[in-house]
Amino acid sequence: MQEQPGRTPTVSRVFDKGAMVELVYDAASADTQLAYRRSDGIASLEHEIGLPSGEILIPYSPRNNLLTSGCVLLPSAIGEAADKADLLAGIKARISAYADLSPLFMDIAAHYVLLSWVHDAFNELPYLRFQGEFGTGKTRALLAIGSLCYKPIFASGASTVSPLFHLLHEFGGTLVLDEADLRFSDATADLTKILNNGTVKGMPVLRTMTNRHRELNPHAFTVFGPKLIAMREGFQDEALESRFLTENTSVTRMRDDIPIHLPDSMKSEALDLRNRLLRWRFENRNHIAVDPARVIEGLSPRSNQTALALLSLIDDPTLRVAIGAHLAMAEARGAARRAALPHVAMVGVLHRRFEANITSYITLADAVADYNALAIAGGESLLTHKAAGHLIRARLGLVTTKTRGIYVVPAHEKKKVADLAQRYGVGRDEQADTANGRAAGS
Repeated sequence: MQEQPGRTPTVSRVFDKGAMVELVYDAASADTQLAYRRSDGIASLEHEIGLPSGEILIPYSPRNNLLTSGCVLLPSAIGEAADKADLLAGIKARISAYADLSPLFMDIAAHYVLLSWVHDAFNELPYLRFQGEFGTGKTRALLAIGSLCYKPIFASGASTVSPLFHLLHEFGGTLVLDEADLRFSDATADLTKILNNGTVKGMPVLRTMTNRHRELNPHAFTVFGPKLIAMREGFQDEALESRFLTENTSVTRMRDDIPIHLPDSMKSEALDLRNRLLRWRFENRNHIAVDPARVIEGLSPRSNQTALALLSLIDDPTLRVAIGAHLAMAEARGAARRAALPHVAMVGVLHRRFEANITSYITLADAVADYNALAIAGGESLLTHKAAGHLIRARLGLVTTKTRGIYVVPAHEKKKVADLAQRYGVGRDEQADTANGRAAGS
């Protein structure tokens, strides 16, 4: 389709007073239209929509390769109205027919599908992840769940990243990414930038582009939106790891009744649900908001911040408690991983030294000795004095001074060390053990 002046190919728009536009694609008739929900609640399919500004919205071409190839899936019509309970039941039935999930994660996944259709009503989102070895059903789960989500964009870790920036910016849908750790794993990868920035609205990724005159023209790509990921390992970036709701697919054997080959009927069933979910979006998008009352007591602010959008859509308090327990276990696993990191282990060493009140300062030699004793016991690499000094100053931001010719961490850094220990969860188990011992002796 050749764009004409004043005529804008459109995927999605949200206007004031509840009006919305969504692109639909009917493969059977090879036609695209715009589903238009007016401010008075009336919904219809249109080939063009004129706005008061004079702009005319038109659909993408039905010959667009993204649509004909199935890389991006859309509704084909405005489906019949359905309440949340009926939709959740239908979603869980479709997922269960083709993927094997734990009961808790089945509920999480079904609500995540709903969340994807109204995700733009929230400012922060979690991601859904399936983690395990090959042959454990990760890809199957992605297909079963992703095909029900809002404008799913299917890609693999073998894809180049540049098209993903453009697709997410233009379509604003759900990224469904398989084999995410084949090529990308460290915090500097472009994919990780998409994932890190994609959880919070208003945090675009800046990339340098050139215009037709070969002039530099930096562009802000919007990457906010729901994402489904399948991978074997985890990401090295701990901050990114905390954004996932994860199902380990390696712990159970897949059910025997799940078909080895996906039938053609799966596509038509998914399309029918997407049509009904489009109607649900039209009727509910402007009545949904974050509910601060759904914060789970005992979880870190980070975990509550990540999960609150999903929790706001879950009506069952028992399910919210179960998700809270799931997140608490994930927090504990994250704390265990962080405890093995050199800078966190050093915080533990310094914290214990200051709490013991052996001296008013801690010598660098004593810190290295304590650290290396733990490293030997855990089979980890040893730390030199030079590396320890750099770690303390550059990574932890602490001051070292010279006292009697030797480097020390002075007493005035004790408060900083305590704050770092609290941030990383260092010493909590020891404090709990001490409190339990005092209670037992009293």
